[in-house]
Amino acid sequence: MDLEWALQWGWSVLNACLYLLLQPFYYISILIVALGYRRQMLLERKLFHTKMHSWAAETWRVVWSGLLAGMALSALGMFVSVHLNSASIVCLWVATLLLMLVRVRYLCLAYSVGLLGVVQFFLNVASGWQPGGALGTSVAAIRGLDIPALLVLVAVLHVAEALLVRWQGGKAATPLFVEGKRGRLVGGYRMEDLWPIPLLLLVPTQGGFMLPWTPLFGGDAGTGYMLAALPVLMGFSSVTLGQLPRQKAVLTSNRLLLYSVALLLLSLLAAWWNPLILLAALFSFLAHEALIWYGNIEESRLSPMFVHPEQGMRVLAVLPDSPATAMGILPGEAIYRVNGVVVNTRAELHQALRINSAFCKLEVRNLQGESKFVQRGMYDGDHHQLGVVLAPDADASWAVSIQPASIYRIVAMHIGARRRKAGQASQAEGAHLDTMDK
Repeated sequence: MDLEWALQWGWSVLNACLYLLLQPFYYISILIVALGYRRQMLLERKLFHTKMHSWAAETWRVVWSGLLAGMALSALGMFVSVHLNSASIVCLWVATLLLMLVRVRYLCLAYSVGLLGVVQFFLNVASGWQPGGALGTSVAAIRGLDIPALLVLVAVLHVAEALLVRWQGGKAATPLFVEGKRGRLVGGYRMEDLWPIPLLLLVPTQGGFMLPWTPLFGGDAGTGYMLAALPVLMGFSSVTLGQLPRQKAVLTSNRLLLYSVALLLLSLLAAWWNPLILLAALFSFLAHEALIWYGNIEESRLSPMFVHPEQGMRVLAVLPDSPATAMGILPGEAIYRVNGVVVNTRAELHQALRINSAFCKLEVRNLQGESKFVQRGMYDGDHHQLGVVLAPDADASWAVSIQPASIYRIVAMHIGARRRKAGQASQAEGAHLDTMDK
């Protein structure tokens, strides 16, 4: 009997994995991720004439980490049965894809599940309305959705997202030249990661094999369960001008954890008392939007970090495998002296480096004004500017402005750079920098 159960269970897992591989949604999500990183690399080349990241390597990073997260969440999901069928899965994805056309960040299930929960509430109020045809099938699918269990799933997904943001947030951050107030250029970072997460959910079915435990919602000794594949895309994206990427990632992770815990508690209460379903569904996307709104307000109140001090030159980013990396120069620090000469412009930096073409000695100051002294030999092939990306000045040729992302700009590879005249505000024509600000 135990062997028969194990064989049935193993066949169910294999069947669900094969079904996941046959679903186009998982590959669509990977394609969106790859296009996003490809677009990021094109922006880096436009602004800095070099790439700081590899779109293929970054895509692979989020795919394998999303796969690990999916395996962990699928294991936890064995204790949560979700009443889903093929119509319900299609309903979820159609809602998600429609929302994505408005803004890319609406790919998050917090929006689609929350809105479907609100729609379900009003459909249940109008219980006498029974349309026919395709509309009737859609209405029946929405009415049959297990909203409390799906909201629990959304909460758990955001716990995983918070941990991924804390672990990997900021690794693929792209430095930017952004137009601040009155057309003044400041440095900043766009932080963007999307994780395709393949989920295997436990769903009730008639007949089939039995599990040795009772799931969190529903299920009894006479009910069978099966595994259903549901790929989802979780993402984190933001622009920061007043913080280092790592600081922004940790702050975002903490807030996502608080949101997840609150949503989880509301969802469990809604499973216990149905009238709370509407409140939990509204909280799912309204609280998510509130996090974004509060983050934007907080960012607007911070002073720009990546601007040049009165003396010295602020480092915006450091190229990998460069002399600056070897010397331990970090983003946010300021290069004050080069070979004993105080440098305040790029021209002065280049002249100071030519004082000794075989060796350089730098005085570097951190954000607290403390100095450190670093030195290194210079070799053929080394970057002419030590491999540092400096904060912008009035002569910067390119700049971007911040606008909400759209799927059209990602697919069309609109990188968002606009040409500037030296010392002047940018021209009116040009595209915008996109961000999901999650």
